[in-house]
Amino acid sequence: MSERLPAHLEAAGLIRSVEAAGGFAVVLAKGERDAGTILVVCLENGANARLYERMPQRDGTRSWVLARSEDPENPLDFSEYCQRRKRQDPDLWIIELDIANAEQFIDGLGTSG
Repeated sequence: MSERLPAHLEAAGLIRSVEAAGGFAVVLAKGERDAGTILVVCLENGANARLYERMPQRDGTRSWVLARSEDPENPLDFSEYCQRRKRQDPDLWIIELDIANAEQFIDGLGTSG
């Protein structure tokens, strides 16, 4: 049995945590229910988008890493990148968190699995 939490439960927990803290969270793309990869878009008041993805590490764990930051000169590039990733991986989940210090919520998701 895998140590990994099913993607739909991880997504639901993340959304509930952000909403309970007074923020806004939404699923932008819903992927495979159990094994889908999750990308998290962190915003503050709808701006300064940052995209995090859990990446494999040398020790076998998976840690959240900053995969992309929004360029204020070209904000369309960020959304195009997210759309391109979704086309490449139909199992992909994309979750948007709009709350101050959104990274604190993904830190709580853990690094295994």
